[in-house]
Amino acid sequence: MKYHFLGNSGLKVSELGFGAGTLGGQGQIFAAWGQASQAEANQMIRAGLDAGINYFDTADVYSDGESERMLGKALASERQHTIISTKIGIRSSEHLNDAGFSRHYLLSAVEQSLTRLGTDYIDVLQLHQFDSFTALPQLMKTLDELVRSGKVRYIGASNFSGWQLMKAQAIAEQYGYEKFVVNQVYYSLIGRDYEWELMPLNDDQQIGAVVWSPLGWGRLTGKFDRENPIPAQSRLHDTAQFAPPVNEVHLYNVIDVLKQIAVETGYTIPQIALNWLLQRPTVSSVLIGARNQTQLQDNLVAKDIQLSIEQIERLNQVSAVYPPYPYYPYWNGQFTERFKSIVQSQFI
Repeated sequence: MKYHFLGNSGLKVSELGFGAGTLGGQGQIFAAWGQASQAEANQMIRAGLDAGINYFDTADVYSDGESERMLGKALASERQHTIISTKIGIRSSEHLNDAGFSRHYLLSAVEQSLTRLGTDYIDVLQLHQFDSFTALPQLMKTLDELVRSGKVRYIGASNFSGWQLMKAQAIAEQYGYEKFVVNQVYYSLIGRDYEWELMPLNDDQQIGAVVWSPLGWGRLTGKFDRENPIPAQSRLHDTAQFAPPVNEVHLYNVIDVLKQIAVETGYTIPQIALNWLLQRPTVSSVLIGARNQTQLQDNLVAKDIQLSIEQIERLNQVSAVYPPYPYYPYWNGQFTERFKSIVQSQFI
């Protein structure tokens, strides 16, 4: 296992992280993701630890908090040697103020997560989505107070746009508040929008990317291709409204190349798709979720693959999508040499 710094925090995290969204199995989305029992969770997390994983990610809304509870129990004996990341901000109950990032809710949500996780500090607290109703200066001040209190050690964002993230960083810079060191983003061979704005922002601000849904919401698991399209009864349809959209033609073009490389290397489609992400600029950790230990062990193989330059180039080319305005004019040779080196071969 390789380890990367989480942005400019000085904290080292495993290149593959454990995504605990499959634990708990409660509700429409999370029951489709996985329904591991506590015993199964203990086994998977032990296997992850043995493989060198030290970064474990969850959220207060995953299975109504059950994911946090199960993760906390499974990591209890390893707490001091592991990094727990959780996310808050999505509505968690029917109570009027149980959502967003008001000081009222933020402080309460952190306390509840601490209780469920069975710990007295959260290593990495991430804001699950942007809240346009809470003033950013108030939000960044509250986050700073949480870090100073010792209940939170590092902060991050998830699913923010570029301007939202940069405005928050600027306010923190202006007032001397704690700044974001991690940005949890959707990124995959069939979803490279991250590269257009957030990747250069992360590089400029020294923020580490943690990747969620690296297999494109289950579309790159190797189960589907042109001859075997996603069946009508697939769980993917149950959660499609929450998934990043993808063009079907583009999806199968990418899968065609993944299948070719799978034949050439002897590795599976998901292993190759995960490995491609491990090579990308600004990526600190790629989260792998698993419904069972066999699936987890298969995903862990991704860290050991050595793709050739030619194979990586083929994946770059087939997965590339022409960027929208205002990004596309910059790909006419006008970027600085420094930035070109960071995002080399993105839009080939």
